[in-house]
Amino acid sequence: MTAPRVSLPLLLVVWSISCGSPPRPPETGVTPRGKPPVSAASGRLPPVPSVTGPLRIQVVYPAENDLIDVSDSTFLYGSVGNGAATLQVNDQPVRVWPNGAWLAWLALSPDSVLSFRIHAATATDTATLEYPVRRARRFQGPATGVWIDSTSLRPASRVWWPRDEYLPLSVRAAEGAQVRLRLPDGSVIPFAADIGPGDVPAGIRAFDRDTGNLIVSRRADRYLGAIRGVSLGEPPGPLIGGLPGPSTDSAVATSPGPGVPAPLDSGVVVEAIIGNDTARVRWPLRVALLDSTPRLVEFNDDTAGKGTTDSLTIGRARPGATYHWFFPTGTRAVVSGRQGEDLRVRLDRNQEAWVPVADAVPLADGTPALRGTVSSFTVTPSADRVTVRIPVSQRIPFRVEEGEGELGLRLYNAVGDVNWIRYGSTDPYLRDIRWQQQAEDEVMVTVRVNAPVWGFRARWVRNDLLLEIRRPPRIDRHRPLAGRLIMVDPGHPPLGATGPTGLREAEANLGVGLVLRDLLVEGGARVVMTRTTDASVDLLTRVRQADSVSPDLLISVHNNGLPDGVNPFTNNGASVFYNHLQSLPLAQEIQGALVERLGLRDLGAARGDLALVRPSWMPAVLTEGLFMMLPDQEAALRTEAGRLAYGLAIRDGVVAFLKRVAAGRVPGVP
Repeated sequence: MTAPRVSLPLLLVVWSISCGSPPRPPETGVTPRGKPPVSAASGRLPPVPSVTGPLRIQVVYPAENDLIDVSDSTFLYGSVGNGAATLQVNDQPVRVWPNGAWLAWLALSPDSVLSFRIHAATATDTATLEYPVRRARRFQGPATGVWIDSTSLRPASRVWWPRDEYLPLSVRAAEGAQVRLRLPDGSVIPFAADIGPGDVPAGIRAFDRDTGNLIVSRRADRYLGAIRGVSLGEPPGPLIGGLPGPSTDSAVATSPGPGVPAPLDSGVVVEAIIGNDTARVRWPLRVALLDSTPRLVEFNDDTAGKGTTDSLTIGRARPGATYHWFFPTGTRAVVSGRQGEDLRVRLDRNQEAWVPVADAVPLADGTPALRGTVSSFTVTPSADRVTVRIPVSQRIPFRVEEGEGELGLRLYNAVGDVNWIRYGSTDPYLRDIRWQQQAEDEVMVTVRVNAPVWGFRARWVRNDLLLEIRRPPRIDRHRPLAGRLIMVDPGHPPLGATGPTGLREAEANLGVGLVLRDLLVEGGARVVMTRTTDASVDLLTRVRQADSVSPDLLISVHNNGLPDGVNPFTNNGASVFYNHLQSLPLAQEIQGALVERLGLRDLGAARGDLALVRPSWMPAVLTEGLFMMLPDQEAALRTEAGRLAYGLAIRDGVVAFLKRVAAGRVPGVP
């Protein structure tokens, strides 16, 4: 195979930074002792130090023979051990930083196996490395003739579907073909071309700042069809519960062995026809028609009884989509379909959600139809929250919706019969409660408050739905950190990105987290760390810790990386992520402080579907201050000055946010 020729665009050089002493040994305990550093880095990060060690080529990413999923370009990075070396990759020059680190952005050939010839040299030595990487193959139809992409068949699984509802089908095939589905009884279902823009890889769509990379040519090789009221193949098994034996959803099994379920091949064939040429592919699909009797399930994310879950079932707008609903254990819903291991439930007449089949427990036949009656609201104020108790006749699905100075509670499959709204003693935080029957099977409850919503949560206690709204804490505008309980989470133990000289993100995050802890304590805050050593702490444990400790703020410290195929020289910078609306002002203040203190490109505050910013009981943000793959930024994270600058930026942002709250300058404050 001929090695691919590469072209290297003009590299955008980010701020130079330096390396120094390693992080001091971490302390144990929740609240630290000792003084943080008193000096403050400001504006920019110091230069990268010079290293003149032995010449040795190392590639940190991608790993040798790794499989990368890219279109036409990708990045490689590592080190050569000597900052005075020159470096070429496939005869193209690549910059070497003073500490020997390097980062290359390379154009690729269309080959599935890539070989990079990496050559380094100093005045006295040379080294060469042939480095193989595998490239994920995407199906490319031939330029002429008829073809069908068998990997594009959707759905390709066991399906349970209502008799009177169309099941949508899609397939890629040759442009201009006549595409049709032939059923076992000989009937034919025609498909229509779905002409639209070509697919953009998810990583590029999410992270590439060059909008030109989002412009792709229109395609006419996607075809859509639908079937209704047709069962295909042998019964696919029980509607609720796992599939019988090993799953064969991803392929057509031709000769199953003992104990293996019947294959998905049910005699369904898709055909593509151009002139006298025809391509045929068997469609791995089995369909069972749902009984017209409603089937009710109850959600429970701990059916195994391990006691290590968060007691929430995640709902999505479609299979594989981001999280949109959070249903507490005990919530009930009506099943409206299933594809593979995704169960579709009907929330109301116009809304459906997809949940894991594993979280659904079937209720006995004869269980009363699901329709909750909302009869009253009772307010109970306490020192740190206002609790609204809503008795409901059944544990119906719901969703909490955030607004400025208010929370909406959307109750699905519900009717309102509200005669009483009991406010109890006068509470200056609570403005009022309103409700409306928005549709025949949907009730909207709106709770308005006279200050920002600091946090919220909703849970079932028997058949009472408790909506808890957390009050903003009292903040001293002169010493805003005084008395605040802040949780600091040094992210990614033990995973995450790795820098060109081998610095692990988990280690870098911990170094910044410990500095941040000391800075916050110096300002009068109490700090809880999710970890103080380079030990592994799983994601759910950290989320549950945040919920149990109830800090005023949650800050998860990270350093960034990019997906394959995204140019790191044009897409690096500082960013802060949030999930819930009450966290946006905190994210914005920290973002501004990061850009000011570190001198990096402003990637902005952004909403993200990330575990450590999903907790809703407090403002929670996740910082991505520096990029591990950028040699100068990795070098900064090895130094006390770089970690201090990052920690100071977060501290500055927290202080600015708390001062805004103390001054009443937060959206939602009248």
